[in-house]
Amino acid sequence: MSVVDKADKAVVLLSGGLDSATTLAIARNEGYQCFALSFDYGQRNRVELEAAGRVAKTGGAVEHRILNLPIGELGGSALTDDAIDLPKASEFEDSGIPVTYVPARNTVFLSMALAMAEIVGARNIFIGVNAVDYSGYPDCRPEFITAFENLANLATREGVQGDGFRIRAPLIDMTKADIINTGVRLGVDYSLTISCYNPLTDGLACGVCDSCRLRADGFNMANVADPTVYRSVR
Repeated sequence: MSVVDKADKAVVLLSGGLDSATTLAIARNEGYQCFALSFDYGQRNRVELEAAGRVAKTGGAVEHRILNLPIGELGGSALTDDAIDLPKASEFEDSGIPVTYVPARNTVFLSMALAMAEIVGARNIFIGVNAVDYSGYPDCRPEFITAFENLANLATREGVQGDGFRIRAPLIDMTKADIINTGVRLGVDYSLTISCYNPLTDGLACGVCDSCRLRADGFNMANVADPTVYRSVR
């Protein structure tokens, strides 16, 4: 059996949402063997982990790990703290960082993905962050991705002695419609995904949170039928 080169392996952060499912499809389309990584971090929308499992299985991941990472115990976000109300889409500000921001989440997630990449022998780490149709999170910006890639190549054995790492953010400059059209072209089944901040336990999307708004508007702009079943009409 031939040994797969490091350049042919990738770790893909997989939340179970629309963006990460598209990111996995892009990585697979580029020919990578994909090691999917998800986190149970105390999020309210834990049904996304079930969605991540479905996406990993149908999306061709060679492995899918779900790590317990209780950063939600620190609080500080409406996505992890029941004491903080989840705002409706109409209540979101156009400027500033919203209460749905989870402190340092992508920094922590990428750090774990970096460790996994060293272990499985992958040089590429894919993350589905987006700087166009996003909710004002500072860890979804191109500057953050560049800075973390620099850190990855300074702070690891592979970065110092090997070929180094690439942090791949293929959706960074796409609109939500662009992302959906790309996924459709690559055969992503978006009915398996969930993007809602506050879904019912059976996975039904709320239809009123900012993430539901971005998802629904994206399908509308892409002229693609939205397979999501929403609890409420926006």
